[in-house]
Amino acid sequence: MAKDNDPRLLRGAAVRQRILDEAAQYIASQSSIGKLVSISIGEVAEVAVYVRNQARVAHQLKLPFDQEFWGSDVTQEECKARLQEMNDDPSILGVILQRPVPDHINLRSLQSAIHPLKDVEGMNPASIGNIIYNDVALAPCTAAAAVELIRETGLNMEGLEVVMVGHSEIVGKPVAMMLMAEGATVTVCHHMTRSVAMHSRRADVVVVAVGKAHLLGPDMIKPGAVVIDIGINQTPDGILGDVDTEAVKEVAGWITPVPGGVGPVTVAILMRNATIAHQRQIASGWLT
Repeated sequence: MAKDNDPRLLRGAAVRQRILDEAAQYIASQSSIGKLVSISIGEVAEVAVYVRNQARVAHQLKLPFDQEFWGSDVTQEECKARLQEMNDDPSILGVILQRPVPDHINLRSLQSAIHPLKDVEGMNPASIGNIIYNDVALAPCTAAAAVELIRETGLNMEGLEVVMVGHSEIVGKPVAMMLMAEGATVTVCHHMTRSVAMHSRRADVVVVAVGKAHLLGPDMIKPGAVVIDIGINQTPDGILGDVDTEAVKEVAGWITPVPGGVGPVTVAILMRNATIAHQRQIASGWLT
């Protein structure tokens, strides 16, 4: 097992704390600030864990946090109407739509219904689209966390060779666009890529988010490379990432452990997004 003080392990705790400290300082500087509202549709055990974690961190920052639980029988139209009411409510700073949702709910449609200025998760298609224009301030939280950890290595982003394994709308594509905005050269691999290893072996940074335990081994990584593992896979052996951490860390210069790498930073990014949303709401005239 990896030792806690292994310098190759790029842990998220310090990055998380720095972001939370900055968010707390901003919140404390405001005479008042609206609340975050978490929406859970139906009962999903994993969602409850995420909500508790978000609520705990918000409480630490003295950021108001409300939880709403909508029954699994709620209709798409009812959901959109409630979201519109939240958009119009000046006491609500941001809306968090927990995933997954019941099968009869169109998630993308609901994400589109949350106003971009209240989209603290960065999941509205407009928020994701802004990344193409190098506006990355309200990016999807997990993608932003991955980029933050790459920045933590101190490597110069300009000209950095990055391979993104996975091209999902909420992680892979936003990570690629955010890194390109910082001057990196990015190759995106996916399930139709003929040889992922051919690309990953030449990369300065490999980011992987595909949901397949131990997909990447040491023979796929260039010596000294940065490896950002976003995968979380429930297995009989416990939670494993998409990277064989124990083997790859013998080759890599830095590698994020699972758990303890990208995950801790993600909630911190959510809180930073909330402070950015507040600033943008003021700038747009929504708040005074």
